[in-house]
Amino acid sequence: MKNVLEYKGYLTRIEYSVEDRVLYGKIEGIKDLVNFESDSIEKIEYEFHCAVDDYLEMCEELGENPDKAYSGTFNVRINPSLHRKIALKAFMQGETLNRTVEKAIEAYTDDTTSRRVEEIWNAVSSYSEKVSNVSNANFNAWGFGKNTAKLRVVNS
Repeated sequence: MKNVLEYKGYLTRIEYSVEDRVLYGKIEGIKDLVNFESDSIEKIEYEFHCAVDDYLEMCEELGENPDKAYSGTFNVRINPSLHRKIALKAFMQGETLNRTVEKAIEAYTDDTTSRRVEEIWNAVSSYSEKVSNVSNANFNAWGFGKNTAKLRVVNS
């Protein structure tokens, strides 16, 4: 079940109030409080769009720049040993710590990464009929071998 909506780069999570018997939400990631509600499932997305449009119109009328959903700057607290590891990795790669963290986040949020791993796994599996005598294979949680497996390819 997905209860997050996106419109013009703004996000909201749709909630339900049992007490008021309405669906409601607020625009996330901005300093101003902009909320909306509806007693109809069919109209809640429309109400969200209206709230975003009203917010942008109000900002224009006031001569203010609307908040961007996110500025691109945030602080992260991590274990000092992990901080050291990533800082040294960045140094070894000739990158800034920010760029290395950005790349890690890109990989983490990239929906195509899991599909690529699955494609590779399927390709390897399709050759399994041609491979025999697999020994010493030790697989981790993702199915990748930790030790070098001894393979003998059978010519077809």
